[in-house]
Amino acid sequence: MRLENGDRSSMCHPIDNSVSDDDSPAESYSPTLDGAGEGLLVPPLNFSMVDYGVFRSGFPDIANFAFLQTLGLRSIIYLCPEPYPEANMEFLNANGIRLFQFAIEGSKEPPLVNIPEEKIREALRVVLDEKNRPLLIHCKRGKHRTGSLVGCLRKLQKWCLTSIFDEYQRYAAEKARVSDLRFMELFDISGFKQPPTFSSHSKN
Repeated sequence: MRLENGDRSSMCHPIDNSVSDDDSPAESYSPTLDGAGEGLLVPPLNFSMVDYGVFRSGFPDIANFAFLQTLGLRSIIYLCPEPYPEANMEFLNANGIRLFQFAIEGSKEPPLVNIPEEKIREALRVVLDEKNRPLLIHCKRGKHRTGSLVGCLRKLQKWCLTSIFDEYQRYAAEKARVSDLRFMELFDISGFKQPPTFSSHSKN
């Protein structure tokens, strides 16, 4: 996991906000909307509320920033290994949002289970920590990695597997992966003390 402006641990490293020479330059973010886009709020792909103070989506881009500002986010959980784009980092820094990065590779079946369980556990601990909410969970499309993390959260909330799988498949649709479903089914929640309860939060 990479953690912006946070303490270091064996899985945590500070985020490097610089863009390598190999990357295409990212468009700079300006918090002021102008022209025809003024006041237009566009949610990210596959955006939805998971529970009070917990949201999910695909990768946010510049067109989504004004919408994200309305959520009053404290944190973003990013589940991809690629560096966070410069424009997104500028948005986070401008709005006091903390980035938690868990580098989970996006892969297709096989193998049967390809999600690193310890990274999901670390991500769940971030979700369950009240001081990190409101927060947004996202990967690239908001389907597989995000769906698997949310599914494991649902196990903690005592959802039945049928409901967990139904929610996962609403976002993954025809691209649902048996490996993700199997991972959620086998995920061991015994290390977590109790099902989480959520309430509305504000940054202030």
